[in-house]
Amino acid sequence: MFYRRVIKIIIYSLLIIHSASAQTRQQWRDSLEVLNAQIAKAPQDMHLHLLKAEANINLEQWDYALAEYGKILHADEKNLAALYFRAYVHTQQQHYDLARVDYEAFLRLQPTHFEARLGLAHVLQKMGRKTDTFDELNRLVQMFPDSADAYAARAAYETEQKQYDIALFDWDEAIRRKPLKSGFVVSKADILISQYRMDEARQELNAAVKRGVPRYALKEWFDKCKK
Repeated sequence: MFYRRVIKIIIYSLLIIHSASAQTRQQWRDSLEVLNAQIAKAPQDMHLHLLKAEANINLEQWDYALAEYGKILHADEKNLAALYFRAYVHTQQQHYDLARVDYEAFLRLQPTHFEARLGLAHVLQKMGRKTDTFDELNRLVQMFPDSADAYAARAAYETEQKQYDIALFDWDEAIRRKPLKSGFVVSKADILISQYRMDEARQELNAAVKRGVPRYALKEWFDKCKK
């Protein structure tokens, strides 16, 4: 179903390092070479280690990134950037138990950080901790009641758990906050179509088009309603 792609997009668009798209892989390699030379001259400069870890991540050199974050956290166990991005790297390596430890350590220091809370919920989901995942997603919505992404994250998990009635409510809340987000619209339509509620799905899609969502973005779901 489309909702699985939606939640993945939400999570990784929030977690990804924003500079990743600004440089090519060769440029990252060049940056890494420069940083290695600088670190050799100033090995205690933790900012340089953070920059090196960023380059390692963008080159998908996960073990090297972990080593850099380990050095930083050995020197400063409360370094927020190192905790946050080490959790991200652990998630990439499917070390979900370790990612959880880092996210929780980060959130003890910065409890209202949206991306870290969403990252923790994602990790708990991957660990199969259903109750903990719901608790974290509920907390996310409570802390960020104006966030469409918070409602969408909870709706996606509810959909995965086949809790369709409350998922539809949360998709509505997400859509109300971001009415032009086609991914939210089709995720709700997906549920309605799966329940053979074709007229309701069509109404939802038509309403989205009237709000300004491009019809071509919804074509696949309009076609499903005809079957």
